Order: sequence, then C-alpha cells, then structure tokens
Amino acid sequence: MSRKPVPARAGERARLEVLFDKPQLLGRLFGEFDQNLIAIEQRLGVYISARGNRVVIEGEAESAARARDVLTGLYNRIAQGQDLDVGAVEGVIAMSAEPTLDGIIRADVSDPPPAMIRTRKKTIVPRSGTQIRYMDALARSDVIFALGPAGTGKTYLAVAQAVQQLIGGSVQRLILSRPAVEAGEKLGFLPGDMKEKVDPYLRPLYDALHDMLPAEQVERRISSGEIEIAPLAFMRGRTLADAFIILDEAQNTTPAQMKMFLTRFGMNSRMVVCGDPKQVDLPGGVGASGLADAVRRLEGVDGIDVVRFDASDVVRHPIVGRIVKAYEGEDA
Repeated sequence: MSRKPVPARAGERARLEVLFDKPQLLGRLFGEFDQNLIAIEQRLGVYISARGNRVVIEGEAESAARARDVLTGLYNRIAQGQDLDVGAVEGVIAMSAEPTLDGIIRADVSDPPPAMIRTRKKTIVPRSGTQIRYMDALARSDVIFALGPAGTGKTYLAVAQAVQQLIGGSVQRLILSRPAVEAGEKLGFLPGDMKEKVDPYLRPLYDALHDMLPAEQVERRISSGEIEIAPLAFMRGRTLADAFIILDEAQNTTPAQMKMFLTRFGMNSRMVVCGDPKQVDLPGGVGASGLADAVRRLEGVDGIDVVRFDASDVVRHPIVGRIVKAYEGEDA
C-alpha cells in the first residue's frame, strides 16, 4: 500500500507503529481501496502505511496518537463483530478529539464502546460523545428531551432503544408519534383513507423500525398492536402504560399539544421527545413551539433528562455536518 503523504500539521513529529494480531481483519479495517485509512489521513493530517500486520503512522505527535487510537478502536469493533461504515469511521475520529465528557475523562476510543444497543438486525454503538450521554439517558431516565439538528441520531437511537426493550420484555408496547399537520383539513388533499393520509408524515419512523427488525416482524407487531405508529392527535385522552413512547419532530407542537402528550405518561413507561428547536414549521400566529416551552419548564426536574446535540454530532455523510454548520453560522 502506497499513497502520497498527507502534509502533517506544524509541531513535533512522531512515527508510531501498531501491530494487529489478526491480519485477516485488516481488509475490513482499511476499507475498500483503503478508504478508511484515507479518511483518517485527511481528517488528522497524518500519513499511514501498512505492510503485513504492521501499520506505521507518521505526522504531528498529537495527530499520530489520535490516528493510532482511531485505528485500534475500529479494529476492536471489527473484532467484536460490528460493522464498519463511513459513519462509524467518522464517529470514532470525532470522539478521539473529546478529552472530557461532562468533566469525566472519556473512555479511550481504542477501548470497546461504553454503551451499545442490540436489536435483531444490528448492534448500534455511539458515534460521538453526545451520543454516549444520550444512550445512557435512554437506558435510565423516565423522560428524555433530545434537541439538535437533523442527522445526529436523535430518533434513530431512541427507536433502537425502544426495540431493544420491546424484544427484551421491559415494555409491552412501542408507540411512535409525530405531528402531521396543524389543521386536519390539510390531510383531505391527500388520497386514501386516514392511514394512507398520515403515513407519509410517519415514514421516517417506519424506516428506522425496518433498520432494527426484519420486515415481517415489523408488520406482525404493528398488526398485533405491539408497535403503534400514529399522529400526535391520536394520543389525546389516553394513558400509555408499559410502553416506550417516542415523539418525533416535537418542535412542531404547540405548548398545549406538548402538555397533552407529556401527561399521557403511564406506569412502567419511558418517553423520548425529539426535535430541532431551530426548524420550527408551525404556521404564523400559533405562538411558541411546545418543545422549547417544555424544556424551559421541565429542565432540571427529577427523572427528566435533556440532551443537546450540535453540528459536530452529525453522523450522516460528513458534508451534512458542514451544511448544518454553514446554516447555523449565517443564522447566528
């Protein structure tokens, strides 16, 4: 393997060697056409070369050490049977730059991830420090508010945790909801019955479910009522016990709707409210977003956790994070 060296950043240079004891895993570690190594080189400004089971990293000392930790962390994930994709590589690179996590020394990225969610189709590990906090909150808190831009994994991780608890028997039902439109008559312009009218608004939730469970299980559990996907308006008047409840796109609720939803909470339940306070689509004259109002009132209340994501936590294609940062910078 030979590539043109990437110019190292200014500072003391270092040359580090890493030996891997299972050479058969290195093809997956390096990626097709060495794409994972190239991503690490470009992000950290180092040069990586490999021969056999030995990898040499050259560059500025701190960057070379980060690259070593990233490679070891990715190797450990492969050894544990986890899949590697571009998002996983970018996530481990990003986490290697986080020296602390709420004042606590972070887990070394070369170690196995500190939290993971197992579903029938995949094992999900955190890809940023904020995702570590979020996954911890999903496992212990009664009500969690997840705030931040698209692509940070707010809804995806919540659905994964919900599926894990449903499979494990911790809850009996999984309820996914989101606001469809503010005025019911707008639904009338869509063809079909009520389900066909609201399904386009709920499609992202279906997509997340199908990532966690085989298609036949999704359909069977929806038919049996174990999984319910419904517009927010369908929650009124209910008490949701023994359930994992997720509200997506919560920034598009009014304060009255948010209060109605939160007070559906029943015994042995967990509730996750996801939204981006900067992407409110409520029509003019409606007033404040119910999400912002609820966080203002409830942050700090016992049993309620608030996790805030930002552009650095985006785990879709790296360009999505750059797009979010560009928009946030201009808005500011």
